[in-house]
Parts: sequence; structure tokens; C-alpha cells
Amino acid sequence: MTPTSGEGAEKMDAEDGVNCSDYEHDIENEDLWDGNEESGGYWSGIYDRNKAHTKPLLMKGTNTTSQIAIIGANLCPIESLDYEIFDNEILKNDWSSRKKVQIIHYVMLKWGFALLIGLGTGLVGFFNSFAVENIAGFKLFMTTSLMSKHRYLEAFLAYAGANMCLAAAAAALCAFIAPAAAGSGIPEVKAYLNGVDAQHILAPSTLFVKIFGSILGVSAGFVVGKEGPMVHTGACIASLLGQGGSRKYHLTCTWLRYFKNDRDRRDMITCGAAAGVAAAFRAPVGGVLFALEEAATWWRSALLWRTFFTTAVVAIVLRVAIQFCATGGKCGLFGEGGLIMYDVSSANITYSASGIFAVLLMGAIAGILGSIYNYLVDKVVRTYSIINGKGAFSKISLVVTIALLTSCCYYFLPWIAYCIPCPSNSTVICPSVDESGEYKNFQCPPGYYNDLASLFLNTNDDAIRNLFSPRIIKEFHITSLFIYFATIYCLGIITYGIAIPSGLFIPVILAGAAYGRLFGRLFETITKLDRGLFALLGAASFLGGTMRMTVSICVILLELTNDLLLLPLVMLVLLVSKTVADSFNKGVYDQILKIKGLPYLEAHAEPYMRNLVTRDVVSGPLITFSGIEKVRNILHALHTTGHNGFPVIDEPPFSDAPELCGLVLRSHLLVLLKEKIFSRDRGFANPVIFQRISTLDFGKAGSGKEIKLEDLDIQEEEIDMYVDLHPITNASPYTVVETMSLAKAAILFRQHGLRHMCVVPKSQGRPPVVGILTRHDFMPEHVLGLYPDIKPHKWQ
Repeated sequence: MTPTSGEGAEKMDAEDGVNCSDYEHDIENEDLWDGNEESGGYWSGIYDRNKAHTKPLLMKGTNTTSQIAIIGANLCPIESLDYEIFDNEILKNDWSSRKKVQIIHYVMLKWGFALLIGLGTGLVGFFNSFAVENIAGFKLFMTTSLMSKHRYLEAFLAYAGANMCLAAAAAALCAFIAPAAAGSGIPEVKAYLNGVDAQHILAPSTLFVKIFGSILGVSAGFVVGKEGPMVHTGACIASLLGQGGSRKYHLTCTWLRYFKNDRDRRDMITCGAAAGVAAAFRAPVGGVLFALEEAATWWRSALLWRTFFTTAVVAIVLRVAIQFCATGGKCGLFGEGGLIMYDVSSANITYSASGIFAVLLMGAIAGILGSIYNYLVDKVVRTYSIINGKGAFSKISLVVTIALLTSCCYYFLPWIAYCIPCPSNSTVICPSVDESGEYKNFQCPPGYYNDLASLFLNTNDDAIRNLFSPRIIKEFHITSLFIYFATIYCLGIITYGIAIPSGLFIPVILAGAAYGRLFGRLFETITKLDRGLFALLGAASFLGGTMRMTVSICVILLELTNDLLLLPLVMLVLLVSKTVADSFNKGVYDQILKIKGLPYLEAHAEPYMRNLVTRDVVSGPLITFSGIEKVRNILHALHTTGHNGFPVIDEPPFSDAPELCGLVLRSHLLVLLKEKIFSRDRGFANPVIFQRISTLDFGKAGSGKEIKLEDLDIQEEEIDMYVDLHPITNASPYTVVETMSLAKAAILFRQHGLRHMCVVPKSQGRPPVVGILTRHDFMPEHVLGLYPDIKPHKWQ
């Protein structure tokens, strides 16, 4: 083992097996920390970096590390994923020895997994909608019944009490079982597909809480949706299959273990994310495009086919389930609906110059409102991080408080609205007699309805359906639309960040639909466009202004509304709103990634990186191994560092001059040490010895199941024996010359999904490797910390 001074080290990845709860406990006990990082006090070094990192996550500041992040509401260590194909002798021998039938088996398993992901996500999507419609429907039916008997106080107590109980249950699940399930989950899935892993974000417990917490949270009447959590749910289902099940929960199968590598899991989780969108919106093509545009960092044609197949399976499952309920199945209050599908096909679309102007103006204003929305969500999430960090009681108290506030707004604001006579030409019953409807009676006399109650005292899906409906022209008063828009806009902001599974799609669509219908009423004198169409365009403009997606949002909305005639206007308003909003700040998911401290690599390098070269950001000491290394040296390196990659250098007499043999991973070293493939002589190992292990032994274990340093049983007489590292060394690691532009190196690092990039010297006569670049070295916070005089781009 050779420490080389001043030249790069692997800094991104924390020690394997660190638990989030233990991590928090250690942070609270400062007097327990000691040691020096340079002399092997790895934990002390992590702690020093933590102290610098907690501030930026909770308040305005600059990140100084990329080794920890907020997962749910806890501060957890994170590490990079190995998306690179590891090219070593054992892997080569395994592939060359595989028979054709095994290769066919492997390919068929990929399609089989796609089928299972689609089936599982589709069934969960139906179950979510079924449960929400029945729970929320029962709550609203109870409230409406009490209102009809003029028992107004009891109606409020029942409504608010039910909401608070449901909210407390959802918060308790997140606080005590799976804190990582809080929030949307889309930023975490994006980070994973970008190459960032953190404990528990895709665990079975997270899946459980994501499903039931989302049902409880949406049923509690929060201004949240189940669409974002469905993306996370699909990813969790895919991850559970990809890691061969879970030994902890007794869900394992031997033939699932072919996919114990990050590369195959990445593809499966991409399919899961697409399936989640397809299940949430019943939009299979939109799900594929969402994965391509927003979620996935790497994409290829083979993955496109499997993703499309997965979302098609989801669509079939949902259609069968809906048909079952529509033909007499016992689905309770679910009936034929529950899954979002807004029919605006009867809208009369006539283009005019004044109508196009109104649409352009609406998109521009929505872009401004969307950027303000993102700015305020940023501030609220940072504030809530402080509250959530105080413990489970604080999390639950915050959730219950927001539930009470939401209940008060929903119940009392309709009292300020006027009672409106039922329209004489209405094709539906007025006032409505069931738990949901377009004309809520509320406190009005017979023959009248309350337009605000028709929006507030409904499920979010039914409220959107009412706003999008082309049958409703002037039934919603302008004042009521403004009150509803302002309330949903504000509640959506203050609700996101509490400790429940919560999506942003529905709050944004709700606010956008109200904004669009309000805008249509204000401009009804200059345009003939339908009010329901304006609501749809308002939702599209708000989605473009907050999430900054275009193609996927456009297709999802078209699949929701079932009308291709809307395409030109939807495209136009999305482009305008996104362009305007981009001039102020980033998309909401990008901002949340930054708040949580997840080191996401952007598709483009920062401009100032063009003025730096790779050697400017590497730091030391660099620890290397000889091709044939002593057990003692390997154990010492593993004990004293948290590095996950080590360069392997061959020296005389095994080579004419020192040369870079490749890169060996920490996890592979642990497998080799556990199998005790040692020799007393310093020489190449007999190839027969390595028949004791296969590529499956080097597969990535599930969460908490990897080999740990403490698991090794090395005897005293084995300490001075030798290990031949050549068979497990990646003989073709990605390397860049030390004078390469840092911007170019960053693009290569992201495009190839790397965890380590070796920096080699430009001239001969020097050590064969200068340093190692990891994800951390490309983070703007790290680069600007090394060179504070550099002026960053305005988005930083």
C-alpha cells in the first residue's frame, strides 16, 4: 500500500453500513468524537464536515460537502453508485463461459421484471385510488349529511377531526417506520438514477409507508397528490425485485440475483418511475416521456422498449380494474371514477388573434407565479427541516397543525360565498345529493348551490374535474375562483415539506386550473375559448412554471383530456411559462435536490469549470495498492479510510516500470478477504483458486446485507500473507490526463455513469496515477470552496 501525498483521494462515499439514526445520535454527542482524519480518524472527519453541512440544508447558505444529505427528515450518509461495467478477469471468464440458454434466460428475465413492475405498480395505483375515494368519500358524506340537518358545528368537528386523525396516522408512519417516505420522492428517484444512493430511500419499509401514508395523507384533505409518491412507489417495487427481494422480510428468490448490480437496477428503477406516472395519471406514453425528460440521466433504445412495455402493462391493469368496478364490482364509493381522467373533448376550440394573445399572457403570468411558488416552497422546506429535525413529536404536531388549518379553510371559506340559483339548463342534479358533485348545497336553501363548497368540499380529483368541465360556464363566480386559487396556492406551499408522502402535481394542477378558469372569466370579452379549456391551459402553464417540464407534461395532459385538438395551445402555453420562469430560478425538483444536499450532476458543466483542469481539484493523500499486496496493508487501508476505490499499480519485478494496472473496489476487496484467497509467496495466484468465487459473489447486496470489515475473521498468521488483486481489478478504468478541462471531465463522468475517474500524469517519469476524481470533486460547492475568488454563474 502506497500513500501518495498531495494527489487526489476518493472522498464522495461514506463508510459502508452507517445508519441514519446512529448518525444523528453521533452528531448530538460532540464529546464522543475524537481523532484526526489524516491519521485515520475517519469518523471525526465526517463529523467535521457534518457541522459545516447542516446549515445549508436548513437555512440559506452554501453546501460544503456532498457526503451527507437530508433523506426524509433525517441527515444520512450517501454514496455513489457503480454504473460502470467492471472489466476484470473474473467477469470476463464468467461471460465467456455462459451458454446461449443462460443469455436468453437473462434477457427474458429483464422482460419478466418489466411485466412484474407493471403489474405491481398498476395494482398499487388502483388500490390507492380505491382507498382514497372510499375514505375521503365517507368523510365527505358524513359531513354533508350533518350539514343537511343544520348541525353545522358537529359537521365541522367531524370533518376536522377525521382529517386530523388521518393526518396524524400518516405522520406517525413516516416518523416511526420510514422517514425516507416523506415528501414526493421524485427528487430522490432522480438522484438515484443520477448515481446517488442513500439508505432506505428504496427499502421495503419505505414502500409500505409510501403506499399507506399517501392514502391517509390524500384522504385527510391536504393539498397534496398521490402522483409524486406513485413515482417513488414504482421505483421501490422495481428496486425490491432488482435486489433479489429482501432477506429481512423473507422475500427472496435465487434466480432474482442475476441483477445484483447497479446498472441493471438503474434500468429497472427507470421502468418503475415511468410506471408510477402511468398509474397515477393513466398516461402510459406520458410515463415513458416523464422518465426520459425528468427522471433518467442515462437512456438507450433497449430501455425505451422495456419502459414502454411496463407502462402498457400498467394501462391494461388499470383498465381491467376500472371495468370491474363499472360492471357491478363491489368497489364502494369508487364507482367508475377515482383515476384522474378529465373529458374536455366537447370544448369548442376556435382560434383568433385575441385568443392567442390571452393564452400568451396567461403563460407569462403563470411563469412568474410558478417561479414565486418555487421560491416560497424553498423557504418553507428549509424552515420545516428545522422543525422536523427536533423529533417525531414535532413532525406529527406540524402535520396535525397544517391539517387543522386546511380543514378550517375548506369548511369556513364557503360561508363567505353567495348562494347561487341552480342553472335551469343543467344536465346534472342541482344541488348535488352525493358526497361529490358539481353543485354542493352546503348551507344554501333548496334550489341553490354554493360554488366554493363545490370546490373545497370535494376530493382533489373531483375539484379538478369540476374546473376542467366544459359543461360549467359561469357557475363559478369570479370572486369564488380568486378565493379558491389564492387558498390552494398558499396551502400548497405550506403543506409541502411536512412529514407525510406528498406530491406536487395535484396542488399545481389545482391552482393552475383555478387560475386558468379565473383568467378565462376575466378575458371572456376578447376570446371565445371555452372556460374549461382555459382551466386546462392554466394547469399546463402552472406545471411548466413550477416543474419546468414540457414534452412529458404536454402528453400527460393530452392523455388525461383525450383531445388532440388541444395540442397546439398546450404546447404554446408550456413553452411560454417555462421560458419566463427559467429567467428567475430553477424547477421545483432541482431546488429540492439542492435543499436536501443530494449531489446531482447536471447535464452541463458550470462555465467556470472551463478555466480549471482536473489536477486543480484533486487532493490527497492518494492510497494505492500493489498488484500483489499484503493482507496487512489492505486491512490497514480499509480500517483507516472510507474510500471505495483504490488504484492498483504494478511495479518491478512484475512490470518494467511502475504502471497503472487498474482500479479495485472496496466491496470486492472485502469479498476476497472473506474468502481468504491468500498465498505465502509474493506471486501471481493460481487461476484454479479463483474458481471458488464467481461474479455473483461480487454482486451488490441488499440494504444492510453487504460484507462489513467487522465480519472478517483474519488470523494472526494470515496478516503477512499476500493477495493477488489482478483478477478482481478493473483493468480498463476511465482515465483522463491531468491537463484536461474540468468541464470536459465532468461531462464524461456524468455521461458514462462513473463512480471513479483516474487522473494520469501528462509526462513520463512520474507516478502512473495523479489522483482520483469522484462526484464530490465536480460539485460546485467543492470547486468554489477551493477557489473562492471564482465568480459562479447566477443560478448558483
